[in-house]
Amino acid sequence: MSESSNFADAMRHIWFFIIIMALAGCAKTDDEKAKPLLAKINTLYAGGKYREALDSIVVLRDRYPKAVVARTEALRIWQDASLKMAQADVAATDNRLQEVEQELRTTTDRYRCNMLGVKRDSLQARYEAMCGVVRMIRMRQKQR
Repeated sequence: MSESSNFADAMRHIWFFIIIMALAGCAKTDDEKAKPLLAKINTLYAGGKYREALDSIVVLRDRYPKAVVARTEALRIWQDASLKMAQADVAATDNRLQEVEQELRTTTDRYRCNMLGVKRDSLQARYEAMCGVVRMIRMRQKQR
């Protein structure tokens, strides 16, 4: 009777193990769970909504820290969106800088000239900083 009892216990353990393995095999991986959010991020990026795409990538990183494939794809999008935003900032800053320099050439009021000079210097510093950001992002993209 004890041999039969040992056999029944062993069979219960085997069935329990099989059921656990079957349930574990049905569970979605973090990458599978992250797919809808990654699709949303791709859509936002494609639509030119770079800030929203970056915010969604932060959410993806927080929710799915073990989703290696999704996070790798999100990093590529992060760099591309950051580059687009930095390039747009460089262009806008350059346009404003050109406007200020043109105004400086035509203004005769000393106070106004001084204020425009300060603004020009500030815009020039921003322009150079953003160009540095663009160079850094491009360097990081080459490391992919």
